[in-house]
Amino acid sequence: MRPLALLLAVIAVPIWGQTALTLENAVKLALKQHPAMEASDAGVKAAATKLDQARAGYLPKLNYMESWQRSNNPVFVFSSLLTQHQFTENNFLVGPLNRPDAMNNFQSRISVEQPIYDAGVTRKATRAAELGREMATEESRRTSMEVIAGVARAYYGAVLAADALKVAEEAYKSAEADLARAETIRAAGMSTDADVLSIRVHLAAVKEQLIRRTNDAELARAALNDAVGAPLNQRYDLTTPLTAVPAPAVPLEEYSKRGLLERPELRQARLATQIGETQASLARSSLLPTVFFQAAFEADRQRFVDRGGANWLGSVGMRWNIFNGGEDKARIEEARQQTRQAQAMARRGESAVRLQVERAYLDWKAAQERIEVTSATVAAAEESLRITQNRYANGLATVTDLLRTETALLETRTRKLAAVHDQRLAAAMLELAAGTLNASSDVLK
Repeated sequence: MRPLALLLAVIAVPIWGQTALTLENAVKLALKQHPAMEASDAGVKAAATKLDQARAGYLPKLNYMESWQRSNNPVFVFSSLLTQHQFTENNFLVGPLNRPDAMNNFQSRISVEQPIYDAGVTRKATRAAELGREMATEESRRTSMEVIAGVARAYYGAVLAADALKVAEEAYKSAEADLARAETIRAAGMSTDADVLSIRVHLAAVKEQLIRRTNDAELARAALNDAVGAPLNQRYDLTTPLTAVPAPAVPLEEYSKRGLLERPELRQARLATQIGETQASLARSSLLPTVFFQAAFEADRQRFVDRGGANWLGSVGMRWNIFNGGEDKARIEEARQQTRQAQAMARRGESAVRLQVERAYLDWKAAQERIEVTSATVAAAEESLRITQNRYANGLATVTDLLRTETALLETRTRKLAAVHDQRLAAAMLELAAGTLNASSDVLK
């Protein structure tokens, strides 16, 4: 077996039994099983629990406490006997009253506290939690878009690497044919050993490039598996061809407007501003009094199960934070500065989004122009090689001319593939920059 054939036989992977995978299916697979999506889902659920925590401020607080005490303190003994309903006339004797025997008090207590007025603290905390949940949702959407973009980048890269490998294989076969042709011409006395040696050198260079392209294809396949959250050794038959996509349906200005409205980062910045304002209002509410209702039921016993009595208590109270060392003032200032920070980040983000949209749009246009140029160049290079091969076979062209046209064809085919790859990727990045990239986007079809 020839060395190259042996190399290809070892490296090539049979496609029998491989799973066909379109770009759309790769995206769906990644959205289902990629660890980043699992993490973002957990973040959304965690934010939802904070909302439940905030809403709990509207509900009563119920507590149960069990305690045991033992003492010969006169006041303790006197009050315990009263609460246990065990006080008798003998307990009024001066001697036992001043120097009572030690006694036990097993106390069971259930208490409840219901806020009546909390100066809007619970309402504002709930609003802040709702905004936090919205931020987590936008973070999840941003993660989803980044996962989709990563899959598109890896998929196009894998297809490009596979197509580049095919181009290298064709170039190697063509170089082998040139070598055979040169040996035939030399045998007929129409060329020298120098021509054959030159083509052998060219063949070795093409073989080296073929090995590199094979390695690139393997790495690109592993990168795609990582992007979809699959084992790195998973094999897929990639069925979405590397072809150009249609021109953007709307002008650049429209994509910029969409980006300012749809980008998760800008939505998060606006939500952060609202959260800062809500936190400042919440901090100011802590300066106001709160009113609450309390009730308690208590059982006190000399023994754990008997010799005791029960009582209850109901009350309405007010709490007013008059001074706590300036903590409230510091919290208000902190919230104000956080609001300023969020507003500045929103302004900075808007400029960055406009730049990203424009870059992706211009990248798409440049790639489209490159496709047009390289398509014509490939056709010209193929015709040039055909003519040069015929002229060389008839002794009308030199081996230098032949090798130059071979190399030119390989380079132009590679450049065309790169241009199509860049155009497809730029289209996806344009949707990403505009904040509209999703699993149903036309750029993934």
